[in-house]
Amino acid sequence: MANTTSFSDPSAIFNLPTLPSYTLTPVKPLLPYVDDFYLSLILPIAAYWALSMVFHYIDVYDIWPQYRLHTPAEILKRNHVSRYEVARDVIIQQVIQTVMGAILGLTEPEEMEGKENYDIARWATRLRIAQRALPKLLGLVGLNAAAISKNVSASHPIIAGVLAGGNYPLAMRYNSVSGAQVPAFTEWEMFTAKGIYWYLVPALQFALAIVIVDTWQYFLHRAMHMNKWLYTSFHSRHHRLYVPYAYGALYNHPFEGFLLDTLGASIAYKVAGLTARQGMAFFVGSTFKTVDDHCGYAFPWDPLQHITGNNAGYHDIHHQSWGIKNNFSQPFFTFWDRVLGTVFKGDVTARYERSRKAAQFKVDADNVKLQ
Repeated sequence: MANTTSFSDPSAIFNLPTLPSYTLTPVKPLLPYVDDFYLSLILPIAAYWALSMVFHYIDVYDIWPQYRLHTPAEILKRNHVSRYEVARDVIIQQVIQTVMGAILGLTEPEEMEGKENYDIARWATRLRIAQRALPKLLGLVGLNAAAISKNVSASHPIIAGVLAGGNYPLAMRYNSVSGAQVPAFTEWEMFTAKGIYWYLVPALQFALAIVIVDTWQYFLHRAMHMNKWLYTSFHSRHHRLYVPYAYGALYNHPFEGFLLDTLGASIAYKVAGLTARQGMAFFVGSTFKTVDDHCGYAFPWDPLQHITGNNAGYHDIHHQSWGIKNNFSQPFFTFWDRVLGTVFKGDVTARYERSRKAAQFKVDADNVKLQ
């Protein structure tokens, strides 16, 4: 049902351009015949298994062995849990994840559209008001904004208007109701306001969500290792995978999975004020990242492994017995590890080589017994 809202002109008192009226209508589904509510529940799971199966295919058919972090022998001999148990526990966690996602979706108001131009105009209004402070600020450093504005008015009218405190004599429009000329926004103000609304604000929202998730996961993840009871009761299950692989990314104790992953991402979504569709992008992006971090490959062409230093190679160190008290950061950046000094330092080449040789020795010994 459409909702029409009209504003008279409260800004006219301050000689500001008027804000447009708007009509709210429900947002159309991203996909025909699939409500966004259900799509938001399906996408993270679909993303998880789709990307996992790509890596699984690469793994099973040994397509790029030169980029493996571990050999097939290590996967066979060093992991303490079967692939069936891993897949089963991942599905359990995804059921919990889906229930939490449904709760989040049901608490959100229906997403509407039609207010975009009004919100952009509000940002343009803020820009106009901010310009009014410029003459006083320049005066504090001994500059006469009015004189400078006058000198450049012919050659640079926009700069002149900015220096004059947002005074644009030519930026006027005809008001069909009153029949008078009223203030209007300039092209640069509207261009900037659109950039803020469509790009800067969402970028800041996503950045805040990432900071919240990284902070939440770092400190809880570190606590799971430093507290013996938490580790043995919950987190040790994830570390049965000494050799991580893609679909083992969410292999956790159900309580830990809910606390560390599901709840942390939900809090980030709410605090950052993401819309339902932004939430879809955030949850799918987080899913891709955590799967990629456990994929077991260091691909030179994989963008997710080069955007940040927190990649498959970085997190794999944490899964080794000698790196288990380091590299706690996940899933996006390594900020907290670097600040708090928990980045693993030292040469890992020889350590990895010993593990490969030991696993291959066990496989060769088993083959001898079968002969």
